Amino acid sequence: MHRLANTLLVIVLVTLLSAPLATAQQTTTPWPTRGWATSSPEDQGMSSERLGRLVEFGAANDMDSVLVVRHGRIVLEATYAPFREGLKHHLFSSTKAVTSTLIGMALGDRLLDSADKRVVDFFADRTIANLDDAKKAITVQHLLDMTSGLAWQEGVNGGDASAIAMARTSDWRQFVLDQPMATAPGTSFYYNSGNSHLLSAILSKVVGRSASDYARDRLFGPLGIGDVLWQADPQGISIGGWGLYLQPRDMAKIGYLWLRGGQWESRQILPAAWIESVRAADVDMHESWSSDLRYGRQFWVMPQRDTFMSVGLHRQLIVVIPRLDMVAVVTGSQRFVSPSGSLVSTPRYGFGTLVDHLAAAVTSDTAIAANPAATAALAERVKAAATEQPVSSAANGLPATAKTVSGKTWRFATGAPFGLKSYSLKLDDPQPSYAFEFDGASPGSLLGRFGGPIGFDGRFAVGGRMPSGPSAARGAWSADGTSLMIELQTLGNDDAARVTHLFGDKTIELGIEWARGRKVKLQGRAED
Repeated sequence: MHRLANTLLVIVLVTLLSAPLATAQQTTTPWPTRGWATSSPEDQGMSSERLGRLVEFGAANDMDSVLVVRHGRIVLEATYAPFREGLKHHLFSSTKAVTSTLIGMALGDRLLDSADKRVVDFFADRTIANLDDAKKAITVQHLLDMTSGLAWQEGVNGGDASAIAMARTSDWRQFVLDQPMATAPGTSFYYNSGNSHLLSAILSKVVGRSASDYARDRLFGPLGIGDVLWQADPQGISIGGWGLYLQPRDMAKIGYLWLRGGQWESRQILPAAWIESVRAADVDMHESWSSDLRYGRQFWVMPQRDTFMSVGLHRQLIVVIPRLDMVAVVTGSQRFVSPSGSLVSTPRYGFGTLVDHLAAAVTSDTAIAANPAATAALAERVKAAATEQPVSSAANGLPATAKTVSGKTWRFATGAPFGLKSYSLKLDDPQPSYAFEFDGASPGSLLGRFGGPIGFDGRFAVGGRMPSGPSAARGAWSADGTSLMIELQTLGNDDAARVTHLFGDKTIELGIEWARGRKVKLQGRAED
């Protein structure tokens, strides 16, 4: 009897001692360095049915992808055809928040003394135009908060005249530094990608290498992010305001770092105070369409919702909601509404609407009862989003013109737009395709051969090679079979365009129209 009592005592003690261990294991913060854990929404206190509504919202609002992380686990991941999993996406101005993060790391590494240092002191070796007391007073913090006061034509609501002008120069830093002052620094908010590029240039000075190289060691490497493209200016300075390409899952890792206050596994790789300052941002953006928006350190902040985010053109978003222990990533792009019409659809939904969808899907801080029917319905919605539906105008058969022009190569004169050197079509192959080559001669032009397959069944054919990712293209012939229209894009680059081909005896005219509005015509001549 005594032995039985001892045995029961041991069992009870083991049970009591193991209970805290099990609880600790369940509450241990998961770190996705080697890959994300996934979970059903219900296991993380979320509704599959309501997340299904978010997937439908994305389909109606030009999303390329949507991903939701709760309690450190992916509960929703959807991509919208022709975009697909495993591809990088251009973050556009969400790059700014990554640049800011690296500035915060440089401060933490004591490579940068203070955010209150004067900007001109980093460029003492340069002659700066329009240099007055106001410009001398601009600090790194003013650049971070978009309150530098530099004259610029951009703003939150569009307009990129100054950014385009900067990109056409051989020295982007000098272009920004030379701008006159519009207001005294620190007195008013004005969105200016030049500020962000100066931040990258300053970062390069203090760390002794590009932002991209610094990020590889201090940010991307520790987080397990390897598939990265970050464009640079003519001097090799990583573009501070755009130009970073990441996969959505890797965007979510950066958001998760922010959610965890700069901690990753056992290391504090970004000062916690940096994120706390972002959450407390108080620079009024004066946006009538969202009066609760604030700005700070290159982040957009909604203090009343305890939400902060990085924001890029056409809704490239990393959204962090600490009160819900949630990170959401959204990518998007402009689209032609129809193959032949001129209407373009653009992501324009409100940030509050997105946050409402995310918050509405949360029903508990802990697991809720499984809902197999809702889980299955969500899976079907995700599957449907990834399945492209053919356009109704898909053509059948090849016109005689296709056989005449297939295999031809057209050459373009030196100085053609974009440095285009040659263009060719193969239309009578089992897999039709297009190809083009740049000469690399003009400043900023590319060098190399690009192209990919063309779908003639009303769907995009994906593959090949473009400067920033894989090509997606679909083609349609005119009713009389004499002209060809190819709608193409680089997946993840938000560069949808339509190319109209007019064929002469030995000539070709390419009329290119981008969804963003630019148009250009090029004329080439067939090789003899």
